[in-house]
Formats: sequence, structure tokens, C-alpha cells
Amino acid sequence: MDIKDFAILSFGSIFVIVDPIATIPTFLAMTETNSLEERIRMARLASIITFFVLFVFSFAGRLVLGAFGITMPAFEIAGGVVLMKIALDMLQARRTLIKETPEEEAEGVSKEDIAVTPLAVPMLAGPGAITTVVLLASQAPGFLHRFILMANIFLVALISFFVLRLAAHRPLGFSGITLKIITRLMGLLLSAVAVQFILNGLQAGKVF
Repeated sequence: MDIKDFAILSFGSIFVIVDPIATIPTFLAMTETNSLEERIRMARLASIITFFVLFVFSFAGRLVLGAFGITMPAFEIAGGVVLMKIALDMLQARRTLIKETPEEEAEGVSKEDIAVTPLAVPMLAGPGAITTVVLLASQAPGFLHRFILMANIFLVALISFFVLRLAAHRPLGFSGITLKIITRLMGLLLSAVAVQFILNGLQAGKVF
């Protein structure tokens, strides 16, 4: 895969699966009693943690798989299935349980500080996002590809901060219908990414 195609694929995949826009309603509900400054601080810390979690897994992911004897084609197929489940939930404009469960959301509402959990993990840097960066790292053959992947992880984390910061400033400026439309569009894109990962795994595993 050439540099341009990898840059587009990696940014699009990470942004769609992290999906900070769909996090807005839950973020606002969990921080309803917090001040604007506290909301912004939590959004900033969550974005930083999201970057570091995805950064670490992009490097260590293959080592973990190797330790358990899991081949990359097998993980690509399994990861594609997980992403497809998330995509199908997004196409129905509902928050997937893979990102956070109702229990985690309820716990977040009662917490004074949600920056680390559940906002950063698992809402932003959840199983789907971790799976995505591991799969993308496996398709990065050289230093430049790796650098682009790191840059895109940083860019998505930065965008996540600005999205949540804007939401903190203007909580009434985000229409529920608009969020559902955006979520469905991202779900469609993510489903295509999931299918591509599955096909890559099947081809690498010489299934066909």
C-alpha cells in the first residue's frame, strides 16, 4: 500500500472508530454537574490518554498476539468481525455496548472525574480502536508508514479534544438528529473498513 492510500485509510479508520462526535451526548450527561473548566480539563486529559493508549498498542499489539500464538491473519479476521459489529450498531444510530455498557455509563454519571475512565477508556480508546491500530500497524511496512500512523493517532486525539471542548461550550448546539446522521455515515464507512480487514485476513491466510 502506498503512502497516500495508507494515510487516508489510517486516518479514516481511526477517526471513525474513535468517533468523538457520538461521544458528545454521553460526555455531556456525565459532566452535567461539572463546570466548563472541569469539562475542558477532562476532555484534554481523556484525549491525551487516548493518544498514549493507541500509541502503545500500535507498537506492542503484535508482541501480545505473538505471545498468545495468534497469527496476524486470524487477528485481522477477528478484528474485522468486531469492527463490523460496531459498524452495524452505528448504522442503527445506537451506542455500541463494545464501547461502553449502561453500567459503565451509570458509573460515569456518579463520578466526579470521568477523564481516565470511562471517557478515555473505553469510550474513545476502546476495544475497537485498539483493534484498529493493531491491524493498521501490521500493514505499515516501513518507518514512514509507522510515522504516518502515529501522526494520525495524534491528529484524531487532537480532534477529539476540540470536538468535546466545543460540546462543553455549546451543549445545546448539537442536534440529536444531526448526530444520528453522522453516526450512520461513519457506520457505513466503518463497515467497509471491517470488510477490507476480513478480506485481507482471508487472503493472507490463503483461504482463497
